[in-house]
Amino acid sequence: MIRARAVLIDLDGTLVDSIPGLAEAARRMMLELGLPPLPQEQVRDFVGKGIVKLVERVLTGRADGVPDPALFERAMPVYERHYRDTVAWNCAVYPGVIAGLDAMTARGLQLGCVTNKSGAFSEPLLEQMGLARYFPVRVAGDTLPVKKPDPAPLLHAAKLIGVQPSSMVMIGDSANDALAARRAGCPVICVSYGYREGADIRSIDTDAIVDSLIEADGLIET
Repeated sequence: MIRARAVLIDLDGTLVDSIPGLAEAARRMMLELGLPPLPQEQVRDFVGKGIVKLVERVLTGRADGVPDPALFERAMPVYERHYRDTVAWNCAVYPGVIAGLDAMTARGLQLGCVTNKSGAFSEPLLEQMGLARYFPVRVAGDTLPVKKPDPAPLLHAAKLIGVQPSSMVMIGDSANDALAARRAGCPVICVSYGYREGADIRSIDTDAIVDSLIEADGLIET
């Protein structure tokens, strides 16, 4: 069991399967630039380090790709324009998420959403997926100068909620979430689904691996 007063939860790949919207924006961007679009499954492996890195990877077709600066400068606003229209396109809340959030809320756990997605996209995604009401505290990728795996977003959320980092738990789907939690000094639970840039879930340093948020709730003791 993990004792906690607050729960911080990642957005993409943990609460919402947002790949369809991200991939559709990438497809539209590539077509507008006159380039061949990538398969959705390839885009899935490129998600996890924010939209800037995603666009770099899509343009080059490589996880470590560095695109031509002029092409990237053209592409970035094109992607953002399309993503505003596709942020929730064909996206879905993962099974067990609503039940898990309801259970945590009913037990008096304080909830916060900590994501690397910028607020311009995370806020409408949470709203359109019906999740915003669960999270009075939300820390986006552009709330601070740094993102996960830096611990600062988690520490900022802890301060806003009013708890010590040791009294909260982070739930996410990737090494970014686990590293941020370890550096912030709080436990971390990883979901078995989600996006990990192709990494094996077993390679991540985590306190538990669960198949759903309702299962995670069962591991948290108030």
